[in-house]
Amino acid sequence: MRKLYYGWWITITFAITETVSWGIIFYAFSVFITTNEADFGWTRAQITGAFSLSLLVTAAFSYPVGWVLDRYGPRIMMTAGSVLATGLIFALSLVQSLPAFYAVWAGLGIAAAMVLYEPSFVVVARWFTRYRPRALAIITFAAGFASTIFLPLTDYLIRNVGRSQAWLILAVILGGITIPLHGLILRPTPESMGLVPDGDQAAANNPSLKNGGQSRSITVDQALKQPSFWWFGLAFALAALAAIALRVHFIPYLIDGGYSPEFAAWVGGSIGAMQVVGRIIFAPVGERITLKTVVVAIFLIQATSIILLQIFPTIVGIWIFVVVFGASYGATTLARTAMLADLYSGENYGRISSLQIMGLRVANMLAPVGAGILYTRAGNSYGPVLPILVVFSLLAAGAIWQVREE
Repeated sequence: MRKLYYGWWITITFAITETVSWGIIFYAFSVFITTNEADFGWTRAQITGAFSLSLLVTAAFSYPVGWVLDRYGPRIMMTAGSVLATGLIFALSLVQSLPAFYAVWAGLGIAAAMVLYEPSFVVVARWFTRYRPRALAIITFAAGFASTIFLPLTDYLIRNVGRSQAWLILAVILGGITIPLHGLILRPTPESMGLVPDGDQAAANNPSLKNGGQSRSITVDQALKQPSFWWFGLAFALAALAAIALRVHFIPYLIDGGYSPEFAAWVGGSIGAMQVVGRIIFAPVGERITLKTVVVAIFLIQATSIILLQIFPTIVGIWIFVVVFGASYGATTLARTAMLADLYSGENYGRISSLQIMGLRVANMLAPVGAGILYTRAGNSYGPVLPILVVFSLLAAGAIWQVREE
């Protein structure tokens, strides 16, 4: 165990802390919706508006977080983020008014920007090059079960100890696990420990081993002037518009098609399990085939899955869609991070990555409402929606093909 490359300890740490953080900061919210309605008399729109505000704040703080990560490393920032998140989750046990509820969730948006996937991906990109897809797969494979663990746990706590005590217990779990792990384990770069990415011993004065084997570090200004930066952002934004719109509207789409809500919920939930499968498949493939080729294939598979859903709206066709779409959607998270790291890994990677994630999060916010507007204008029909999502996926594949390593 002493010979285990330290980057794997960081990977294991993130596998644990991302699972806990996603489960409590993100997924647990939905379980409290009906309880908040009953306890406070707030409307569902008022309650979910706080969560939307949190997502907006997370997007706004992405770049500052990236700057801090580049300048000071992950240890202080992610530990502080865990402390902030723990305090705010505890505060939810005390909230009695809607303005206070919104204020707490706005703060949790800042904490989410500090501790959820993106900072951990930046750190992993600095500790690995050829094993980067495998390290990312370990983290996202574990965190893929966050909802599986924390949704039933949160429901159990609410039913047995009540809303306030449930938040209190979740705060203890979050702080007790993530604060010490982030504070004790995280380190900025392999060079800071006399190592280089993937575990080779660093040779003194060997610049080719710096920054993941790259001889130069691209600045933010240089990245913004590269066409590939914008093609990359456009590609993943288009893919996200299609994927997120379908994820949000999939259950009502099935209900409109005559399927029961129970069946729709079960099938929709199964997409999450297929995401894990996609990530398992991506890890070895991403180490053997060029990432651009893999990403193009993922987007084409996504388009194909939507076409299959349109052509074969039967039970068998729907399950085929779940498998194919879920796997491609799960692999997208890893492929995006790995490819971006290959393009821009270096001392400014945190800021460059944060700029990319801001565009992606805007797409995530626009997709559900955009599909809803199309649905309403079509006379409450998803008829024109799915073909547009296919086009977005195909355009994403074309855009990513324009990306060049400059």
